[in-house]
Amino acid sequence: MIYQHQELTHKIIAAAIEVHKILGPGLLESAYRLCLAFELENQGLHYQQELLIPIRYKDKKIDCGFRLDFLVENAVVLELKSIEKILPVHEAQLLTYLRLTGKQVGLLINFNVTILKNGIHRSVLNALDFESSLISHLDGIKNSISAEEEQRR
Repeated sequence: MIYQHQELTHKIIAAAIEVHKILGPGLLESAYRLCLAFELENQGLHYQQELLIPIRYKDKKIDCGFRLDFLVENAVVLELKSIEKILPVHEAQLLTYLRLTGKQVGLLINFNVTILKNGIHRSVLNALDFESSLISHLDGIKNSISAEEEQRR
């Protein structure tokens, strides 16, 4: 199965595996971030690091201090962790970053694991699927309201 940005995410994961192979688990996130930047450069990948992300609230741009760890090739959001366990709030954080940046694909990588593949989570935010399911849901509501109105007549 081929998925969006497959080749790019494979390169990012390969770079992360190289870092983990040399450093192992147990260090601070900042150590992994610096070494991963080195590996991404070695792979010829362009990235932005510690990218500030403002939010929009009622047509006002608000800088809340949200920072992406990496935006790779202006396509993949990369969020790094070095924690005991990935929690749903960490996955929600990645999805929020995807929404705020308008990107579709993100990787959440936890370096504090024995085998790195167990610390990699891929998320895809597909706005088109969300929009079509929302429209379908709203159409269903309209149809049930119309049916109720018919029954009253």
